Amino acid sequence: MSEIKVNSIKGVGASAAAITVNNTDGTCTANITNKPNRNLIINGAMQVAQRGTSSTSTAYQTVDRFRMITSGVDEAPTQAQADVASGTTPYTSGFRKCLKITNGNQTSGAGAADFIKIQYRLEAQDIANSGWNYLSASSNITLSFWVKSSIAQNFYGYLETSDGSTYLYPFETGSLSADTWTKITKTIPGNSNLTFNNDNGQGLQIEIHPFMGTDSTASGVALNTWAAYAAGTRTPDQTSTWFTTNDSTLEITGLQLEVGSVATDFEHRSFGQELALCQRYFYVHTEGLNTAIGNGTYWTTNSVFCPVFFPVEMRNAPSMVVANDGATNYYNWNRDGGNNGEKGDNWSLAITNKRSAEIYDPAASGTAGHSCFGRSVNAAGKITFAAEL
Repeated sequence: MSEIKVNSIKGVGASAAAITVNNTDGTCTANITNKPNRNLIINGAMQVAQRGTSSTSTAYQTVDRFRMITSGVDEAPTQAQADVASGTTPYTSGFRKCLKITNGNQTSGAGAADFIKIQYRLEAQDIANSGWNYLSASSNITLSFWVKSSIAQNFYGYLETSDGSTYLYPFETGSLSADTWTKITKTIPGNSNLTFNNDNGQGLQIEIHPFMGTDSTASGVALNTWAAYAAGTRTPDQTSTWFTTNDSTLEITGLQLEVGSVATDFEHRSFGQELALCQRYFYVHTEGLNTAIGNGTYWTTNSVFCPVFFPVEMRNAPSMVVANDGATNYYNWNRDGGNNGEKGDNWSLAITNKRSAEIYDPAASGTAGHSCFGRSVNAAGKITFAAEL
């Protein structure tokens, strides 16, 4: 019987082997591009934006799971869910949306404490259970994404651990051509100093910086290696051209983090899949005109309790935000064949856990023991629940 003995099989011109053979036990490792559930990033194609499509506020405001943080800005930048232009490589690869940061007019220049940054946070248990042997320098994860800047320059970012002693892994995009989409790929080895707890707390943070001032940077910072966190040496000093150019833009899409040393094709998930994954962290329960709140009960003549059941288990017991809380004609409790226009003053959560909540409205008017049905009666009515990292 014939047999072929090889150490690996590699494509012509490829930089990595498609199949690597273990010479001791005969097993093999294969780099397969279509294996499911490999992307540890949720909403990496920027499809879901439950909060809205544009905002000048910081933190989580537009594209789900991504947050913009700023400091020292003269005019607030805008974060938005934007369209990927047709005819570009991300578009032809199946991307239709991106996260777009549009700079404000930073008239005072680039200060040492100034920054604009994009953050993505992963649960520790998602890293601990990913299959990455993060304590070994011979085991890798690979980060990849598409980026486009209106300004031709180099940008920096880093991975930051949260459990145990904090460690950073700084990287750069390399010089980008203006208004041109570029794919960035970084293969990141493990390190014996890393810690990831098997829990739902923050374990890893990915940051990409349009700009960060010299309070957080230093000229001698080494790239592409793990180092103990120090607030003043997170990345090399950063070019300020993008920051000081009014209305400059930075766009990102196709963010993928996967176990292994090769950046495989992006794992496109359906909108429904991405939405369900996002709802672990943020859930819109009621939004817009004539949308339901739920079936409630008058506990007293002026208080209503109403249960809410979440579509997926949330990361932890969430907080609630009621838009226009205290304003009239936004929410009604319909009861006894009529309705009671509520102000909804000081709505709160009487009970909350990862699977359900109980809304308490202390400004109702009805009969104790009677049932009622709640709904939003205004286009600006919105009730949301958040369990973000």
